[in-house]
Parts: sequence; C-alpha cells; structure tokens
Amino acid sequence: MLYASSKPYARWWWFAGEIHEDVIRYQLDWAKQNGFGGVEIAWMYPQATPLAGQAVPGPRWLSAEWSRKVACAKQYADQIGLGCDFTFGTSWPFGGSIVPEQDATRVFSPQSDDGVPSPQRLEKSWEWPVEGYLLNHLDAGALERYTHIMGDALAAALQGSRSALFCDSWEVAPEQLWTRGFGTVFKQRFGYAIEDYMPAINANPDERYDYRKLLADGVLDGFYRPFTALCHWLGADARVQCHGAPTDLLAAYAVVDVPESEAILFDPEFSTIAASAAALAGKPVVSAEAFTCLYGWAAKPGPGPFQMQEQTADIKLVADALFANGVNQIVWHGMPYNPPGGDTRFYATVHVGPESAFAADISAFNAYMAKVCAMLKRGVAYSDVAVYMPFEDMWMLGELPRALQKPSAQYYWEMQYMRLPESLKGYHPLWVSTPFLKQAQYEDGMLRCGEAIFSALYVDVEWLDREGLDELLRLARQGLPICLNRRPKEPGRLKSAGYSKDVTALMGLRNVSADFGAVAASPRLVRGYDLPDFWCRRDGDDFYMFFANPKARGLRYPLTYGQAFNTRTVKREIELNLAGRRRPLTLTFEPYQSVLLHASRQGDVDLIDVTFEPKPPVVAQ
Repeated sequence: MLYASSKPYARWWWFAGEIHEDVIRYQLDWAKQNGFGGVEIAWMYPQATPLAGQAVPGPRWLSAEWSRKVACAKQYADQIGLGCDFTFGTSWPFGGSIVPEQDATRVFSPQSDDGVPSPQRLEKSWEWPVEGYLLNHLDAGALERYTHIMGDALAAALQGSRSALFCDSWEVAPEQLWTRGFGTVFKQRFGYAIEDYMPAINANPDERYDYRKLLADGVLDGFYRPFTALCHWLGADARVQCHGAPTDLLAAYAVVDVPESEAILFDPEFSTIAASAAALAGKPVVSAEAFTCLYGWAAKPGPGPFQMQEQTADIKLVADALFANGVNQIVWHGMPYNPPGGDTRFYATVHVGPESAFAADISAFNAYMAKVCAMLKRGVAYSDVAVYMPFEDMWMLGELPRALQKPSAQYYWEMQYMRLPESLKGYHPLWVSTPFLKQAQYEDGMLRCGEAIFSALYVDVEWLDREGLDELLRLARQGLPICLNRRPKEPGRLKSAGYSKDVTALMGLRNVSADFGAVAASPRLVRGYDLPDFWCRRDGDDFYMFFANPKARGLRYPLTYGQAFNTRTVKREIELNLAGRRRPLTLTFEPYQSVLLHASRQGDVDLIDVTFEPKPPVVAQ
C-alpha cells in the first residue's frame, strides 16, 4: 500500500531551468534524514526571467533530457527507501502546449453547438512564457490523449516502486462550461433546450440547477473516473484533490485511490468530505496538502505573510485539526528545488528545507505526524450517523457573499462552509449523498452504505432532488430511522408528478421525525460538554481516537502569527460508550498537546504517547 510508513511527504517544486543529479540526491538525502516518507515532484515556472529572445536554460518540458532527470529522482528515491509521486502536468490544472485546440476546455457560445475554447490559459507553468490551453475536463477522450503524452514522458520514472499521479484542485473557471454534445444530452435528459438560458444562466436558478446537475455528471464521467483508470493503466495510483470541481464531491473523491484535502487555505473541517468519501468507498488513506498559505496568501512573486518565519507550534495546530477531521497522510507544501545554500522559494507556502525557520524541529515533528497517521490508518473509519450532504441546496445558490469569499472559495457549491451538525458530534457522523444511498440497503437494523455502516440518517435540506427523495422513501420503508428536519422542495425546472405526495408519505412514517432524539437508534460514541474535535477508527474490537487540542478547533484561514500560543492545561470530562459499556474519562490537554487513545469494547482505555514539544511560539506585536 502507498504511504504504508505514514511518514509525511513533501511537495518538491522543480522550477524550469537546470536540474542537476547531485542536487536531486542531496535533497532526497536531506528528506530521508529528516523523517520524510517521500516526495511529490511538481513542475513550475522558471524562477529567473530570461533576457528577451533567450530561452530558459535546462531541459524542455517532456523532452528526453527532462524524462532522464525525473527517472533519476525516482531511481534514487527507490534506492534510499523514499516514495516518489508526480504531479501529472505542469502548474495547475492540466494543460499546456500538448493540449491542441480541439481538446481545450470549452465554454458555451450561441454561434457554435460545440462551444468555443475557453479564454483561460495555463499560467505559471514550466513552459513559461507559453500559456497553453487548459485540458477539456468534460472529455474523457481528450484526457486519454493527454495521458498518452504525459505517460510516455514519465514511463521510465514509473518503473520500480509504485507511485501516485497527482491531480491538484480543479481551478478551471466554471462559468459557462460546455463540451461537444452537451446541449443534445441535456435536451434528452431534461426535455428542453438549455442554450436559450445560457447567456443569463445565473438569473434562472431552476434552469441553472439542471445545467449544474448534468455538468456534475460530466465532470465525473469525463475526468475523475477516467483519470483513475488511466493512472492504473500506467501502473500508478490516482491521488486527487477534487475540491473546487462543480460536481458531487463525495462521489468524485470516492472514485480516486487517495482522496486529498487541503489546509489551511481550506478550513480543516472541509477534510471531512474527503474522509467520508474514503470511508464510503473503503479507501484506507486520506491525504492533505498541508500548511498552504498558513498566515495568508500573496500573489506571485510573494512572499506570503511571515514566510520563512513559520512557527512549528502553529503548523502543528493545523496538523492536529486535520487529524481530527479524518486526514491520515500529510503532504507538506512544500520544498523547492535548491542546491546546498540555495535561496529559491515558492511564493505561497510554508518553506521546507535546511534553511527553514523550524528546521531543527522537522525530524521530530515528522515522527510525531507519522505516529498519529499510522494509528489513524488502522481498521476503518468509525461510522454511526449518516448526514445527507445538501448538494441540491448549494447548486441552487450562486456566489458566496463577498465577506465569505477567499482565494479558494467563490461559490456555495464548492462546499467550503459545509459543517457536520454540531449536535451530532459525539456520534462521529459522516457525509453521504444520493449516489451512495442508491446502493444502500437497510438490513438487521443497520444501513449498509458502501463500505460504511450507519444506524440512522440525518437530513436537513431546503431542496431535495427526486432521485434523493426516492431513495429516502425506499430506505425509510425498509425501516431506516431518518431525521428529516424540514419539508424539502424539488429543485430544477421540471417538477415530477407525485413529489409532494411522496414527501408527505415519507414524513408520515413512524421512523421519520424532525426530532433526531425520537429516531436515534444508538447512544453517542462520546458524550461530554464542549467536545474537542476528534476522529475515530475501529479495528475489530479496538478503537483509536484522536482528540485535537481544543486550540485546534474551528481554525480559519489565515492563522494569526503565533495563534498556537498557550500556557494553560485544559481538561474535558467525557464518557465513552463502547458496546453498551459506559466509561467516564478525563482528557487532559497540556499546552500544544493533543490526545490519542486506544479503547477496547470491554471499556479498557490506554493513552498512546504522542508528545511533541514545539518551541513556544512568538506572538506578533
């Protein structure tokens, strides 16, 4: 299994220019010595702007020389026992000179049934100043042609140990997205032409909902499903950040091999989406691009706030918040290509390297994260209450208010402000969506939904698609306890016959109530006042629970410099409920420390020592 050691990886930026094998070996040796489990090579823009008329020195993008240098890195990583992943392109998203116009991202045009190439171009790539087309993420054929070119260039590097091919967050401008045949498929499915509404689609929420629903399916079928299959064809695994994509994020994360979240440009609670998808699909690893834009973001060339002054205690605060929201593999963001004494930086990140502000802590901190992650990979994610993710509500809405927008969030449907209900926290709830409910069955008092098992379903939505209503009604008639907080409405332009009658029938069943307490089928796993964020894994009769220090709760982008500063020991009185046995317990949080415990069904509890003492942070004046 990839990431079996649980040691953190580091994103390793190679900037267009000269790449030397002795530097490759030097940096990989440093990573090995400092407790990293591997690297992910990412290819970016040149650091130095050449004079007019001069080419950037070094290997051309995807040239034979480029392939040799990449293969050298992989072979040496194998030799010293490090993993080596590869970003499946340069910059982000996929694109560049290898994408011809016919395979480019397309947008709607009233003059063409097939749409026209999007004006968006790939920026900050190895090929600078060339800004090629973005790949059409709704066309599986375009992705396959792109994969053949990238796969050929990476063929030698994909020999040896198994690697993951990485796809970063979506970052394709979503407005007016289109592809060949989209209008025809839309009319077949919805019975009317969407073309008439496209120029002012945001003024027509019902029609916009139908458009987004088909777009969501197109993203899955045109990109995420084939990307995973193509990675396997190349002998690799797919590690993917699905966030930002206009689709059902749970379904998207579930089809890749390693779902990856991000923090703190994304709030840590967002990671529960990727972690829920992993639980539903039986994926053992949930990774996170960690520590992005820790204290804020600055446009290229940066630097970001307090870059090269990062404090380990602040970084640990983010890591612990990620662990408490389901992450069990850290990918540092990250380490630039640098010879000994080099001063190359990446403008939007925590800097990792011998010259880091926290260099003295890296080895011990990596060991801490590896130990926690190893425990959080045991067994499967504990599940009890399923929470319906309100995609319909978000697809019916437009842009976020200005006050909620940030570099990583513009639209409601990006789901960045989705939070599992606080009232259900002690049940360790997980998200579900309609595609998973379609495959679910309620048998012997349990909802078997993918690889997860639940005792009840919680639904709090304003809008509910006909497909979703059908599944709720089917499962409720099988006996599933459902909390339905309010009467939903049907989204989209076309209303189905009998929708209101079926909602009434659903709400009239004895096992359906607006009061969760009336349908709760099991006691809380953890009971207590002001519970810290926590994550639980179940391995047979054993439970592993990570409780993040209360300071890690509710972290928001960006962190305040020195936000982790703390001099107080905090205690929380809780009660564990394991197989009907209640066990009172006091959680003691020393400054900068979180709690990892092992519990058995018999009620025995052991604390696992995960002490790591960062230097007390300095608070900005």
